[in-house]
Amino acid sequence: MEEVDCIVIGAGVVGLAVARACALGGRETILLEAQSAIGTGTSSRNSEVVHAGIYYPPGSLKARLCVQGRQALYAYCETHGVAHWRCGKLIVATAASQLPTLRALAANAAASGVDDLQWLEAAQAQAQEPALRCVAALQSPSTGVVDSHGLMQALLGDLEAAGGMLALCSPVVSGRVDGKHGIVLQVGGDEPMEIRTPCLINSAGLQAASLAARLEGVPPETIPRMKLAKGNYYALSVASPFSHLIYPVPVKGGLGVHLTLDLGRRARFGPDVQWVDTVDYDVDPARADSFYDSIRQYWPQLPDGALHADYAGVRPKLAHAEAGDADFLIQDARQHGVPGLINLYGIESPGLTACLGIADEVLGRLSF
Repeated sequence: MEEVDCIVIGAGVVGLAVARACALGGRETILLEAQSAIGTGTSSRNSEVVHAGIYYPPGSLKARLCVQGRQALYAYCETHGVAHWRCGKLIVATAASQLPTLRALAANAAASGVDDLQWLEAAQAQAQEPALRCVAALQSPSTGVVDSHGLMQALLGDLEAAGGMLALCSPVVSGRVDGKHGIVLQVGGDEPMEIRTPCLINSAGLQAASLAARLEGVPPETIPRMKLAKGNYYALSVASPFSHLIYPVPVKGGLGVHLTLDLGRRARFGPDVQWVDTVDYDVDPARADSFYDSIRQYWPQLPDGALHADYAGVRPKLAHAEAGDADFLIQDARQHGVPGLINLYGIESPGLTACLGIADEVLGRLSF
């Protein structure tokens, strides 16, 4: 039987960051990925936004790891030549009734360590974005966008330079906790194998809960039931008048229909929140019809027919919208009783921003 110091399952941006950290820490590390390429799921189907850490409850993992991860991510992009753009974001109130929510958001951000937000009155916001309609806005200068694929390639390069190995087309079929000897995995693919490790990090994203359920010895009651939230994106077929990301005040289950920009300055709107039972990346062009009224609250001049279907992503949620947004769930032996196993559940937004912070958090828990 093959043995290795550390196995990470799932080569999305978080799995890559965790595997890199393990390898840089001197552990012989293998990163297992069921698909034929890295980052084919949630990591490549998002807005590529670098979040400041504004929305999450102070003291939560999302708040702490987003702020920590955002700072580390910008520094990493600078040193590794990963394309990024600190374009900033405006969170806009389009009616006086939304001003208390905007003020509460500013207070929440400050309590989480986000110290650079600026309050803009309508005229100040419109001086920066003449096409914008609002009564006030919060400006977040540390929000930006990043080339997620370039980031993942850089993380993979670091992993391999540190002696780690990526194994593609290597789905984990099953596994078992083998007492004091670690965890044994049955890996499928073209070259099936059995491999043992004292350290296993489950970073399988949308499949994290089903993977944990296939590991004999993991208490079933510790495995959450995942909910799938599909987010549809619609691209703008005309030139965007905006140079910032534009977000409305948040709504239950999401951040509202917002405008994001990519590194080529192309604009798109989304994601919305569509609860689904299975992973499905098809985008219904007709759903764009419901976007127009929301967008025109802050951009009244949006032309008819300017939105077309672009792409979709699916977020691993731990709670439905009615229950509010759940925090990241990072389980170690103190929760499930299996030494050396760390399960990462519900790693949705801001997982991309927080990936390096999550990696540090995992390393800190490996002793449990």
